Amino acid sequence: MKSGSNLEKVIASGNPAVTAELGPPMSADGHEVVKKAQLLKGFCDAANITDCQTAVVRISSIAAAAIAFQNGLEPVMQMTCRDRNRIAIQADLLGAAALGLKNCLCLAGDHQKFSAAGRLKGHPGAKNVYDVDTCQLVGILRKMRDEGKQEGGDPLEVSPRFFIGASWTPMGDPIDFRPVNLMKKVNAGSDFIQTQGIYDMDLFKSQMEKACNLGLHERTAVLAGIIVPKSAMMLKYMDSSVAGVSVPRSLIDRMNKAKEAAGDDKKKAREFQEQEGIRIAVELIQQALEIPGIKGVHIQAIEWESAIEGIVKAAGLYPRPTFPES
Repeated sequence: MKSGSNLEKVIASGNPAVTAELGPPMSADGHEVVKKAQLLKGFCDAANITDCQTAVVRISSIAAAAIAFQNGLEPVMQMTCRDRNRIAIQADLLGAAALGLKNCLCLAGDHQKFSAAGRLKGHPGAKNVYDVDTCQLVGILRKMRDEGKQEGGDPLEVSPRFFIGASWTPMGDPIDFRPVNLMKKVNAGSDFIQTQGIYDMDLFKSQMEKACNLGLHERTAVLAGIIVPKSAMMLKYMDSSVAGVSVPRSLIDRMNKAKEAAGDDKKKAREFQEQEGIRIAVELIQQALEIPGIKGVHIQAIEWESAIEGIVKAAGLYPRPTFPES
């Protein structure tokens, strides 16, 4: 075991892993984290604690991860390159390890221009850092863990033991480069990979075949990203505006039919689309787990943590594996 985390144990056992997502609030009140942790506990092996997603200020990933951990939910702390230089990154990693955190997902981070969306003013004028890129960040974690050294070469008295993750957008442009991009992250030391949301399973299967031909499935655990759709509008937006996401027209049509079945009742239209979205998510999970090289799924029910229980059960992924305390 590199970290001894529950997520690492599930993957090592050969069972399909299930990770979810917990978004910290725009508030200093940690009770929202506790509430969400209770909704997810027992229905996933670990939950990503987002790091100021869409560049909006929220409770920090490390603090929210510590709260989740204290309440019985294993967290996957996120660490972005956007906000910290390599000194701050390593200091935060040491602090997270001291708090008992064992999983870390390395990300570039959403650009600050995305923070001003809808009703939010955000911080579009904030300066980003990007002192290191994602592959370099993965390498920093691996060096700290496996060599007991900081990025600059200074020794660590006690090394952090992280299960190291990274993201992958298999259908991003240029699409032919995506398997090579994955290989770079694996070569840097990624123990697991969580993909961008997948709706076009045929195209994803083709990309995974290329990754398997490179032997990457034997060197890392790829978890297919499943973003639970809430509405036809959401699917249309993701198809047109989210990089690396392609939504088949058939799925949008299904959500439109669910909406139309409710007639003029707006509440029912929302409920019918959400129910159809859950059915779509379950189908996508089952299809993803049949693809060679896939070791699990990363279910993203964005600000809808209450949906995870039903999805995991309907997909035949409950109960989750348990292991004796080491």
